[in-house]
Amino acid sequence: MKIVVLPGEPRTCAIEEVPTPKIAANYCLVKIMSAPMCTEYHAYENGAKSQGLGHEAAGEVVEAGPESRIRPGTRVVVMPQNGCGRCELCLRGEHIHCSSPVKPLDICDCTTGRATYAQYCIQQDWLLVPIPDGVSYDHAAMACCGLGPTFNAVNALEVNAYHTVLVAGLGPVGQGGVINATHLGARVIALDVNPYRLELARRLGAAETLDPTAEGALEKIQALTDGHGADAAIETANVPASALFLIEATRKRGRIGFVSWSGDLPVRRIVGKGLTIVGCWHWNHVTHAEKMLQVIAHNAGKLDTVITHTFPLDQIKDAWELQLTGECGKIMLHPWE
Repeated sequence: MKIVVLPGEPRTCAIEEVPTPKIAANYCLVKIMSAPMCTEYHAYENGAKSQGLGHEAAGEVVEAGPESRIRPGTRVVVMPQNGCGRCELCLRGEHIHCSSPVKPLDICDCTTGRATYAQYCIQQDWLLVPIPDGVSYDHAAMACCGLGPTFNAVNALEVNAYHTVLVAGLGPVGQGGVINATHLGARVIALDVNPYRLELARRLGAAETLDPTAEGALEKIQALTDGHGADAAIETANVPASALFLIEATRKRGRIGFVSWSGDLPVRRIVGKGLTIVGCWHWNHVTHAEKMLQVIAHNAGKLDTVITHTFPLDQIKDAWELQLTGECGKIMLHPWE
């Protein structure tokens, strides 16, 4: 199969052919039809060396291990990470937080198979979510990072139609936050410094868009919320200043969901305002799979808007160069084109 590799020089990449992965036990071989592009462009830009890129995909099961409950021909979303399937967190559907992850390549005795910038990947049957009829591979693949972290956030923050929600950072994850919050009827104020991304958020249903670094931005949010601040906020910008801004822009007793992984929080201010802080990564595959698929099915038009570009695997360099401009939404790789 073809895979994307990084040889270790900045802004350099290649396509290589490697053996198709083997499967065993409850693992399935998935032919990847859509591989969403996420943060791997940082590795491309910085000159990392890697033969394992990508962590989300949608495709078709073409071979199933002897213990698998999913049969060949099933269209599936491939969940990220490698939970053990036995610990309390995995059994509750929180496999993303598993403290004893397994090693799929060792189990299946192969050297490749967990990267998704590739034509095939392997995954355990219980981490493959069947795709309903009528849902495209591109749309289904948004169940991972495109919609997943902020889907987790709006559920954890108990967002509803009476809320004003700030979404900070309008890369593909943040744009997913706009979709998830507006799906619930919330009024969204979207924050970013990039005009292209602000316009994209408006097209997805954001009621207001603001540059949080502009003079008077905090006062504008106060004015838009009758002087109280937003009811809830979702941080995806991965910029320390963004976290501090949201703490000030969220009302007392409000809630903030952190998807990004950077920044030190001012505990005194958080306690003083009585804020609830929630860390939001991947959604619960036991309790929320059906709900996630409903969000996808009911927002097909918005997903077509946020998926701004598709590329074949052979044009990965062009795709990464586009990501570096910031002038795009979610990009999908189609490995078999």
